[in-house]
Amino acid sequence: MKGPEIIARTMSVPGVDDKFGRRWQYHSRSDLHSKVACWAILFDMLQSSSLLQQHVLAGKVTFGINRKLHDWESEKTKNLDLVVARTPGPGSPNSGKAFDLADLADRYGVILTDDEAKTLAKLPVAPPGTAGATVLVALEAKACMTAHIKALPRLHDELTSSHATVHGDNPNALAIGFVMINYADTFISPDRNRREITEDHPAQVSQHRQPHDTDRTLDMISKISRRSGPGTGGRGFDAIGIMLVSMTNDGAPVTVVTPPPAPGPTDAYHYDQMINRAAHLYDSNFGHIA
Repeated sequence: MKGPEIIARTMSVPGVDDKFGRRWQYHSRSDLHSKVACWAILFDMLQSSSLLQQHVLAGKVTFGINRKLHDWESEKTKNLDLVVARTPGPGSPNSGKAFDLADLADRYGVILTDDEAKTLAKLPVAPPGTAGATVLVALEAKACMTAHIKALPRLHDELTSSHATVHGDNPNALAIGFVMINYADTFISPDRNRREITEDHPAQVSQHRQPHDTDRTLDMISKISRRSGPGTGGRGFDAIGIMLVSMTNDGAPVTVVTPPPAPGPTDAYHYDQMINRAAHLYDSNFGHIA
């Protein structure tokens, strides 16, 4: 799986501007990190699911971004980062613009190696046009980069509302969740530095208590509802993955953390396990797509 390295490599390059003209690698007011993560997940999932490849090649599904889903029980709506949806038939109402992975890579500034670029070029091209009304897969990515303990209630609520909205809209859709946790000891937060940073006024640096902060975050994520797949009548993520990174947000490269407390290769929350499970559930549940 190439996703974690793609995410870290892309986020290593500052891509979000603030009002002072400073460019950040990560900014809480931007969703670029979420979009990059979802792109990487779909890139790996498309390689792992032969059925998804067939559906894209045949023009049966499209990819949409910022797709609004509606929970019919609670009457709540939520925009999901990236979705795989049925291609609308003739005369169907416009349900949102559809994109191809190559288009989205340009839009998000995704940085690929030569080999990854060649792999992308070999993947089937999703049809342009509109993303259909029926969502098959909804991807949601969240990040916990600093102030971990303070952020836990919000993170829990956002993740829970994501899978609840997906399955309130379509109980047969796959809800895929992804959480990136910062394992660095320090972090420069744009929210704490809403001013020009100079030699006379250096950046305020947040200190993390590691591994305590990450352990608490991992424990919270383990309590998020999961389900065994469509047809169970339940709500929860059908697959969820966790990625630990070391990111100081000062221009230093972002690195993927693989030793504990990061999930191991056989752990249910490991990135590879998330991709394999999502691909398996797609192959098992959507063979009937005409």
